Amino acid sequence: MTSLDKSTGRQDGSGADDDAEAAADARAATEAALFEAFGGVRGMVETVLPGLLFVSVFTVNKDLKTSAIAAIAVALLLVVVRLVMRDTLKHAFSGVFGVGFGVLFALFTGNAKDFYLPGMIYTLGLALAYVVTTLAGVPLIGVILGPIFKENLSWRTRNPGRKKAYSRSSWAWGLILLAKCVILFPLYWWADTTQLGWVLVALKIPPFLLAVWLTWVFLAKAPPPIDVFAEMEAEEARQAALERGEDPDAAAAPGAEQPTTPGEGGRHRR
Repeated sequence: MTSLDKSTGRQDGSGADDDAEAAADARAATEAALFEAFGGVRGMVETVLPGLLFVSVFTVNKDLKTSAIAAIAVALLLVVVRLVMRDTLKHAFSGVFGVGFGVLFALFTGNAKDFYLPGMIYTLGLALAYVVTTLAGVPLIGVILGPIFKENLSWRTRNPGRKKAYSRSSWAWGLILLAKCVILFPLYWWADTTQLGWVLVALKIPPFLLAVWLTWVFLAKAPPPIDVFAEMEAEEARQAALERGEDPDAAAAPGAEQPTTPGEGGRHRR
């Protein structure tokens, strides 16, 4: 093997390493975005715990008011814990609102089974939203995750590979949630409160994890997102350079003093 061959081999190996590193970075970024969007393990606990406590208490004493108080109390406690830890409140607050609607509806009708009905209707509405927005060409999962990836809606016209991944992910979410509704709504009519409650608890996490996993699979194979925030900052730097009479390309070049992360503007211009 000649020295040139050796050099070429090292370059090829370096390129493969770079590709593997880029793929690993893309997977890590996707995992982080999904964790932020859906709350991770803690978000799942906050979603399951109030309903689990409601059905547990009701199974023991069959008292609607006691079960409702227990569910709303634990939901509020989760918010207090997040406040003390100075953590984001969106997942805890969504749990409080969901439990609150369920409690009010059940107390209004006097039927403990109605504690679950608002959440079931929300699930059905969300499933239809995933399907309808995907058919309309604006898949909901892309609308949710776009700002987290700093790409907003750029994937609609500028990144067809990501749009395809978002469409597949939204179909997955929609169909999984519809399948969940197909199980739950007949039980609402035919089963008693405890049976419906335990099935609901059992169906909280597995369908959610399946949908998140499929989303991760689709996005991990998709092209990287276009950082529109970095582009806007680079454009602002160019405009400022023009006003100062400087070279706008030099102002927005990698390593130049500007508000963007070094190298981001150059990457997106390429």
